[in-house]
Amino acid sequence: MSLTAPDDPFSPWGLTHWLPIALLLIGIAVLICAARSGRKASMRQRVVLAWLILLLETASHALGLLPSTFDPAHAFPFHLCDLAALAGIIALGTGARRAAGLLYFWGLTLAPQAVLTPALVFDFPHPAYWLFWGSHLLVIWAAVLMTWLTAFRPDWRSYAVTLAATVGWCVVMLGFNAAAGTNYLFVNAKPETASLLDLMGPWPWYLSVELLIVAGLWAAMTGPWTRLGASR
Repeated sequence: MSLTAPDDPFSPWGLTHWLPIALLLIGIAVLICAARSGRKASMRQRVVLAWLILLLETASHALGLLPSTFDPAHAFPFHLCDLAALAGIIALGTGARRAAGLLYFWGLTLAPQAVLTPALVFDFPHPAYWLFWGSHLLVIWAAVLMTWLTAFRPDWRSYAVTLAATVGWCVVMLGFNAAAGTNYLFVNAKPETASLLDLMGPWPWYLSVELLIVAGLWAAMTGPWTRLGASR
């Protein structure tokens, strides 16, 4: 098995794509059933999940930093899914509301997009395949757990913080990508693989379209929680 060239490249919507999607949905269903039964996640469960995310993220980026695999366009943890993993580790381990808010919005919108349109070259059983799917699925499960199985509830402050953090990081990455010749966050160009950005027009206009869609979607994800809190 080569660490640098895929023997059998990943094929979207094949069996090795559908299986992790099915596993993701099963995990979400289990968590939602636990929430409906009135259960809450224990600190031990949260810490275990945080450690699993940390281990997978560390292994993933360690693999990318090996001399035989190093590529500055992919090696560094600058994508929002990487930041969502970091927010998940902090939120799970400490219960910090700002981190939980970032995890909620990033983990339940951007990570699922990566699951549906994965920028993945290596297929099963390559280590990169396991690390990609393990990390993304755990982040989404962590977002569900923190929102439905703890006392955290999203509000307009967490919405504003996440939106500001997202825009600010995109601006930073625009400059970094221009200087380094990379494309983190896909803000300087669309990904080479198919994605939802293909439906949003050419660069740079798709950035504005994406921002409007994300802002509206996150607002729709915030409103029900604030109304629920006001009715209590």
